[in-house]
Order: sequence, then structure tokens, then C-alpha cells
Amino acid sequence: MNKRQVKEGVYWMGAIDWDRRLFDSLIPLPDGTTYNAYLVRGSEKTVLLDTVDPPMVDQLMAQLADVDKVDFIISHHAEQDHSGAIPAVLERFPQSRVVVTPKAKGMLMDLLKIPEDTFITVEDGETLPLGGKTLKFIYTPWVHWPETMVTYLEEDRILFSCDFFGSHIAASDLFVTDQGRVYEAAKRYFAEIMMPFRNVIESNIEKLKAYKIQMIAPSHGPLYSQPAWIMEAYRDWVVGAPHNLVVLPFVSMHGSTQKMVDHLVASLIGHGVGVELFNLAVTDIGKLAMALVDAATVVVGAPTVLAGPHPLAAYATLLANALRPKARFLSIIGSYGWGGKTLEALAGMIPNLKVEVLEPVLCKGAPSERDFKALENLASSIAQRHEENGLK
Repeated sequence: MNKRQVKEGVYWMGAIDWDRRLFDSLIPLPDGTTYNAYLVRGSEKTVLLDTVDPPMVDQLMAQLADVDKVDFIISHHAEQDHSGAIPAVLERFPQSRVVVTPKAKGMLMDLLKIPEDTFITVEDGETLPLGGKTLKFIYTPWVHWPETMVTYLEEDRILFSCDFFGSHIAASDLFVTDQGRVYEAAKRYFAEIMMPFRNVIESNIEKLKAYKIQMIAPSHGPLYSQPAWIMEAYRDWVVGAPHNLVVLPFVSMHGSTQKMVDHLVASLIGHGVGVELFNLAVTDIGKLAMALVDAATVVVGAPTVLAGPHPLAAYATLLANALRPKARFLSIIGSYGWGGKTLEALAGMIPNLKVEVLEPVLCKGAPSERDFKALENLASSIAQRHEENGLK
């Protein structure tokens, strides 16, 4: 890819990673991703904002081949997919200085062994004049690491948002053309990466209200030429009420837990409660994370194996605990053969969730009529709590 003009003096540079399917050896990437860097030219100074993931460095360097100087390299975030190619850029432009927050400076020295005298640290709200273009640095800690910041180009009203408002999509479109597709990808991105930091992100969203943002240029995915909708989506994901929705991740070994799940789902639907069901043996964990953004209640379905919960159910529970969704209620259903501590083990895996734990339903062997009645009572209890909380 060649560099592409965003506005006069502002260019997209970077790489489209069509083939990547896993991020951090953890996060599914069904649509690949992009690594977006940006070049801003003023009449006096030229700045590169972020770089690319190291395996894509050749593409970035080819785009920089006809650039005669880069005075500053802005590193919004120390993670490799943003900053990993900084050493290669410094080799090409040794006079460049790397502009960072104080916390990012230490991280990049540790991660990339960049010499200390290469850095310039900036304070929150500090500006950098380039000649006809002015960059303003805005601290956004914990979006999604402690050192992160974003940059606002005052004259063009562009927010270079780094991971904020990003989406993992490999696409040739420079700007958003399919809002539905990008909404889903951005929600997946939020769910997998940003959701644990909702409380801090809320304050950062409020901070951005002071700026007239006409365009958002993130580090992953297409640019937003009409950014209001993605900013509103973030507000909903961060502070909006959960939906009248139960998310039910489950696994069943011999059919007993499956029967319980099926009965509970039917009863919930009968009470007017929405359900999203995830068979953990085959599910896309990213889809589960997205559903957790909206869930009011989480019910984990787990058979007992080796005296404890099935490992896939344990993983889903640990994932929910790590992501810290805004769910308000939680329960556990499942079956066992001769005994075990499934309930105790799963309950101990959710210290981060501020939820009311509803009466679990565990049965010995295949579920009986008594167990089915208990599941109906659980569905009724969930529906009642959703109604009492005004959830829609």
C-alpha cells in the first residue's frame, strides 16, 4: 500500500494485515486488522504518529522512502503493534525524537531498548507546533494501558485516537463505508480489550467533549469521517444500562447439562427475556465477549469433571471476571455424577464482578422434574429482577 492523503498535509501510512487471525495469542481476528500510522506535515516540522507491527515494517519503510525528514515520532502506546517499528524509523531518521508520556518512555526503553536521550516527554494538554498545524497531546490512561495518550490536530480537528474507537478489520477502504460491519468490529474490539477499564474510559470520554472532533483516525480499522456515532456507541457500552439479556456460556459432556440449558432457555424466552447461547466447545470467544457488553445476567452451564467445573466453563468464568462486564446477576447450572466442588470453584473465580448471585441449579445425573422446576424458578427470578431494574 502507498501512503494515502487524509487531508492536506495529513497522510495515512501503515499496513493491512489480511491474514492475521489471532492477537496476543488470545483474541480472535476473524477479519484481520490494520496497523495505522499517520504522517502530518507542517511548514516547519514533519511528524509520524505511531508505526506498525514489526512483521509489517517493510511496508512502512517503503511509504517513507520519499519523505526527506521526520522530526518527531509520536508514540501513543508502547505495545508492539503501535511502537514496535520505531527502531527501524529511527535508523532511517536518526535525528528524530520520540514524543511520549513519561510512563511510555520507561516502557519503550524496556521493550525496545531505545536510548533515553531519544525521548521527549510531554504533559497532558501540551502542544507541538509544526508550522500551520498544531498537535495537542491528551492523556488517556488505561485506554487500555496506563501510558496511553491521544493527539488532536487543532486546525483540522482530527483526533488520532490510537486504540480508542479502534476496530480490527482488514479492508482497503480508508474511511468507514459499511457502518454496520464496523460497529460490530468496534464492539468486539471494545469487549475484548477496553471493557475491563470502563470506569476510566468514562472519564476519558468526558475529557474529549471539550474538543470539536470532525474526524477520528484510530490505529486499527477505517477512519471515521462522521465520528458522532462511534462516540455515542462507546458511551452506551461504557455507561448505558445492560439489556434485558441473559448470556449463557455452557458445555455439556453427556447431555445432562444440555437438557438443563435447553429448558432454562425456553423458560427465559417464555418470560420475555432475551438469551444469547454459547456452546463453549465450538464458540468464538470474541462473540461471547461482545454479548457480555450488553448482558444483565450471566448463567454458566457446567458439568462436573475431575471433581470440579469443566475446564471450558472455568475458562469462560475467568474471562468474564477479567472483562468485568456491567452484568448485575449471575447463576450457575449443571450436573454431576458422584460429587465435586463445581459451584464453589466457579463462585471463587468471579471476585471482580459486582453481581447478585441467584440460586444455582445443580442436579445429580440427568435432570428430574424437580430440577426442571428449579430451572423455571430461576428463569422467573431473572425475569423479575430485570423488570424491577427497568431493563429493556
